[in-house]
Amino acid sequence: MRDILHCDLNNFFASVECVENNITDKYVAVSGNPDARHGIILAKNTAAKEMGVKTGEAIWEARKKCPELVCVPPHYHSYAHYSNIVRNIYCRYTDLVESFGLDECWLDVTHSKIFGSAYEIAQKLRETVKKETGLTISVGVSFNKVFAKLGSDMKKPDAVTVITPDNYKQKVWPLKVSEMIFIGKRTERKLNSMGIFTLGELANADTALLQRTFGINGVKMQRCAQGLDDEPVHQEQTEREIKSVGHGTTTLRDMTTRKDVEQVVTFLSEMVATRLRRYGMTGSVVHAHIRHNDLSCLGKQTTIHSTFVAKEIADTAMRLIDQLWHEGTSLPLRSLSVSVGCLTPVGYARQESIFDTHDEKRERLEFSLDQIRKKFGFASIGKANLLGNNLIGDKTFDEEDLLPFRKK
Repeated sequence: MRDILHCDLNNFFASVECVENNITDKYVAVSGNPDARHGIILAKNTAAKEMGVKTGEAIWEARKKCPELVCVPPHYHSYAHYSNIVRNIYCRYTDLVESFGLDECWLDVTHSKIFGSAYEIAQKLRETVKKETGLTISVGVSFNKVFAKLGSDMKKPDAVTVITPDNYKQKVWPLKVSEMIFIGKRTERKLNSMGIFTLGELANADTALLQRTFGINGVKMQRCAQGLDDEPVHQEQTEREIKSVGHGTTTLRDMTTRKDVEQVVTFLSEMVATRLRRYGMTGSVVHAHIRHNDLSCLGKQTTIHSTFVAKEIADTAMRLIDQLWHEGTSLPLRSLSVSVGCLTPVGYARQESIFDTHDEKRERLEFSLDQIRKKFGFASIGKANLLGNNLIGDKTFDEEDLLPFRKK
């Protein structure tokens, strides 16, 4: 049996600001321009959370609940810096460390018995991170990745929760299905319509029905709820060897205008950029691939400055497609894909180039969107040019598409 930890830095952005500004005894939120009444809350510390301050709400709304709220702008240099420090602490105990964004990591400590039991290692990590950085972590200890993450979510801040083969039915099965990592709002609604509201009900549901409704992902969801997730923790070095990140789709109808193509490219680029940032990667090669309605294909790629910004990826992909396809004279398009390659980890050798580019404001915006989507789901925010389109169906996107898990 494996020993898996999931370590989650509590209220990461806000906690870093508290440490850096020595304001640990105040109500703190990270926001857009603190002087703008219509800015939004991106993150908040525990004290502000207890006052009812919520991610995604307007600053003026937050201050109605908490008049003493201190709003500070985000400083992504600092977040990358602290993320690296904490990751290096994890690596003292195992080389099997897999990042999930800047603030979360899975650790496989199965072969780290020299440091004690998995629970003892979790406690040592919690104490060490607090002592060396001033930040706190919540740790889930379990026998697979999905349950370890559930554990880290159960008790916050600064806590350790253990989920074992003996207690998971008592601890996990009463939870709502949406508590499991790759079940988004749309999947939750569909499960609820089938009479499945808890993870226990999911674990004991009709497998054939789940497969008919969700395909292979339905089987995977059920196996995870049953404690049968066997996805390995990927070694940090292996993560850096990822060659590219991409997404493609076949549209509900043929794309016949440049506007059609631009809508789909925007959607795909948002997904690619989100995954890049979740993986902690940035890329400098953009590739676009098109398939006509006669199934003939064309592709083209180009090099740009290293980026994780959706608009830069989309603009580059459109320039490539404009060289391959022309409205009115080319055959309609059936499908297309966008990918980014030549990847480099964020926060390593190229950290300065990422945060000192000419488009720093846009990069800050992308990270801000990530914070809101992490709380409310990917579909909670979208570009205006995607509204009301009849090209992209409900099944085109699933929250699982943005996870560092292989589809089986």
